Amino acid sequence: MATLDQKSPNVLLQSLCCRITGKSEAEVAHQFQYAVRVIGSNYAPTIERDEVLVSEKIKKELLKQRREADAALFSELHRKLQTQSVLKHRWSVLYLLLSLSEDPRKPSSRVGNYGALFAQALPRDAHSTPFYCTRPQSLALGYGERTAALSASVGTSGISSLGVYTLNGPTATPQSLLAGQPPQAAAAGAQLLGSRLAWTLPVSCSSSSALALPATRPLLGPPVPASRAVQPRRDGEVSEAALVRDILYVFQGIDGKFIKMSAQENCYKIDGKVVLCKSLRDTCSRLAELGWLHNNVRKYTDTRSLDRAFGLVGQSFCAALHQELKEYYRLLSVLHSQLQVEDEQGVTVFTESTLTLRRLLVWMYDPKVRLKTLAALVDFCQGRKGGELASAVHSYGKTGDPQMRALVQHILSLVSHPILNFLYRWIYDGELEDTYHEFFVASDPNVKTDRLWHDKYSLRKSMIPSFITMDQARKVLLIGKSINFLHQVCHDRTPPGKITPASKSADTPKDAAELLSDLEGAFQEKIDAAYFDTSKYLLDVLNRNYLLLEHLQAMRRYLLLGQGDFIRHLMDLLKPELVRPATTLYQHNLTGILETAVRATNAQFDNAEILKRLDVRLLEVSPGDTGWDVFSLDYHVEGPIATLFTRECMGHYLRVFNFLWRAKRMEYTLTDIWKGQMCNAKLLKTMPELSGVLHQCHILASEMVHFIHQMQYYITFEVLECSWDELWNKVQQAQDLDHIIAAHDVFLDTIISRCLLDNNSRSLLNQLRAIFDQIIEFQSAQDSLYRSALEELALRLQFEETKRRREEEGEWGVTAEQEAEEKKRVQEFQETIPKMRSQLRILTHFYQSIVQQFLLLLMTSQDESLRFLSFRLDFNEHYRAREPRLRASLGATRGRRPSNI
Repeated sequence: MATLDQKSPNVLLQSLCCRITGKSEAEVAHQFQYAVRVIGSNYAPTIERDEVLVSEKIKKELLKQRREADAALFSELHRKLQTQSVLKHRWSVLYLLLSLSEDPRKPSSRVGNYGALFAQALPRDAHSTPFYCTRPQSLALGYGERTAALSASVGTSGISSLGVYTLNGPTATPQSLLAGQPPQAAAAGAQLLGSRLAWTLPVSCSSSSALALPATRPLLGPPVPASRAVQPRRDGEVSEAALVRDILYVFQGIDGKFIKMSAQENCYKIDGKVVLCKSLRDTCSRLAELGWLHNNVRKYTDTRSLDRAFGLVGQSFCAALHQELKEYYRLLSVLHSQLQVEDEQGVTVFTESTLTLRRLLVWMYDPKVRLKTLAALVDFCQGRKGGELASAVHSYGKTGDPQMRALVQHILSLVSHPILNFLYRWIYDGELEDTYHEFFVASDPNVKTDRLWHDKYSLRKSMIPSFITMDQARKVLLIGKSINFLHQVCHDRTPPGKITPASKSADTPKDAAELLSDLEGAFQEKIDAAYFDTSKYLLDVLNRNYLLLEHLQAMRRYLLLGQGDFIRHLMDLLKPELVRPATTLYQHNLTGILETAVRATNAQFDNAEILKRLDVRLLEVSPGDTGWDVFSLDYHVEGPIATLFTRECMGHYLRVFNFLWRAKRMEYTLTDIWKGQMCNAKLLKTMPELSGVLHQCHILASEMVHFIHQMQYYITFEVLECSWDELWNKVQQAQDLDHIIAAHDVFLDTIISRCLLDNNSRSLLNQLRAIFDQIIEFQSAQDSLYRSALEELALRLQFEETKRRREEEGEWGVTAEQEAEEKKRVQEFQETIPKMRSQLRILTHFYQSIVQQFLLLLMTSQDESLRFLSFRLDFNEHYRAREPRLRASLGATRGRRPSNI
């Protein structure tokens, strides 16, 4: 017996006819002749050639028949068959088996259709006489891109992708199925494909087969069977076929014959003169909404695509919309090809694929939902660009519909691609190429290098995409700013790639989509890695090459008077100069004294880089000022460290120094007062008339010493030391330069506020300065008292010495005249004592009243530490006993203290 390969195709075909009909070879002669003519004709329906899809259909049929074991066996056999190379056209065999398995009694089955073909006579010229001419009749899409859309492949996120994706992805239809066929057969293939795409729309068809539009239109078609004949209509009523053709035009934004755009109502409306039943009119209105949605999206893309200032993000958004419209046009081209095939071929074979308004309503449901999403997105994005546009798109992705979420995520991946490219260029290279101001990092080219860190780069908060947190945006800003600071200010030539290794960037929208899907994972890790590496390297350079921390400690030691031995020795050396009028001072003299004080104290062991920046500064001179009022230390900063010690910061340091210098001067002055009292106490014991005045001086000096000691303790320990300890801890834990700058600013603000130098403490500061002035006046009054007393004491001693010497010589000690003069002079001196006592009493009263007012302000302060200071200044309630308001304020303060604590 001959093998299958040796048998001729006719023998095989005859055997197939016998097997299908179950008759002998003689009885199937008529069917065999018809089969030969069918094979030789131009009739070649286009069938989707997906092996996996057909095998799945076979398994589903077996499962429907409750033949699970057969389904499993078939799956195993099919798997083995795929590993063999015996059969080249496995799909054809599987499709044949599927067709043979269908019930011929069902009118919708494939076998039933082909059985009907076999049962009727085929016209003799079916394969030879052409029923077409060369008159073109294709649907004009109206836009240049629509023609291109007819030859593009179906995208994974297109509007026409409404069905289930095939397991193996896109599978191209072999060209051999269409080659050699006349346009009529190609149109029939397109009609079948259009029907399939309209219902399931898989992505398994290629552009060559899916969009094979007929290039010709038949002059005459085969007769329509009675089952599909046009139903009787009322006179003048428009046919449904004409409405379908109009709707296809409306879908593209083109006015049809009966359905046109109403400019007044901004919608498509059916001409009121058209005779049409209410159901068809309502259905047309619902379908025409797609045209209105299409117009909104298309108008936005056409307008924005020509706007170059829209930027890369905006152009990416337009490209995403174009891509969606392209897929929408692909669906329309398939529907149109189906409509044309019906006109050419009739519906004799493809009765189940007729285009009707109802079917259009079903087929276009998902495209309508997608177009609604796009139109709403376009309306929401009006007037937005850059990161703001990306935020608008991202907000629409928060939906429970998986298809809509996938659509928005696809658009977002395209829109965010330029932003991520900007971001990677910035964090890995420090480059900012943002021509259209779309990125959330802004640069000011007019800012000079010395203000690069503070003013050149900033965040555009409106351009921060909503999928990037504020903390991530701040880190991104710091990374690129650190790279530019290293290159332009620190003159560090280390390539950015050696500071932090560059990871994979978002080269394609697919990479961007993968990154956006893991914002809290891979994306956060990339930003954190670049942030930590760059910031750590910058701080290392500043500490190693520019001694940042040493300069910070120098500010504490010198401008905040932390180097005690140096400050005390400097005051001792400067005292002869500073007591002179301010106009007689010369800066070079003071600079020499400063250098002497440095060499004589532990300051000489500091780094030479620190000491050369220490200098003397004379403030603006006012009438009556002494050297104490205009003297100030200064510290020169430049280069990278000037980023931390800005002009504003140095101004704050000078204010604090002047306050501390004045307080230190009060301590120094009271020390001199105390030394004067101790030294002169024994000398003036011989003048009992001065005991009351001297006692009064001791009492007032003790009050002042107590006050200044408590103020010095508060300033030195509670303000400076505590604030400095907090600053140093924050600096040691700082992760970037901004943290150090912020901690330093907080430190300065704290000491300015707690040293009563801010605007809220102006009244307290004025009272404190008045107290300082009273100490200076008291020093002057006591010096005047001691000067007069010592002069009187010297004259008395001289008189007694003269008297003793003359007595030793045997003469009278004094004459009556001399004794009278001596008594007169003593009398005159004693008469000045009440005046001195009165002056001290007035000074004491004035000083105590100022202290009482100062305590009253302290007790009513909102700062708890200042209220505690008031308790220490009046620990024995000396001032409270004299001032009733202090008793009331103290009671109110004590009454509310527990709630504050």
